[in-house]
Amino acid sequence: MVGDFDLPRSLDVSAYRIAQEALSNVLRHAGLVPTRLRLCHSGDTLTVEVTNDPSDSVVPDATVGGHGLIGMRERVGLFGGALRAGPRPSGGYAVCATFPIRRTR
Repeated sequence: MVGDFDLPRSLDVSAYRIAQEALSNVLRHAGLVPTRLRLCHSGDTLTVEVTNDPSDSVVPDATVGGHGLIGMRERVGLFGGALRAGPRPSGGYAVCATFPIRRTR
């Protein structure tokens, strides 16, 4: 779907936070590289995907472990969704969060 659509507020905030954390991780671990944010609403599913190209340089704190992926996984899990994160075959990294959308009447 292209355009505006309404989501339950808690899902809206969680999707925003996932995108925010994934984009922060790109900057923290890969530096300034081409990065894409994709939001897809299809039927009863919302997908948030952040992908980045490989980095030519080593970012100083790229080895520092944090809780970003853990927090994203927990946040998606609250909605019964799934999170995939890892290196891309072509290089770079991908984070993909899939949320089921449950409408309230």
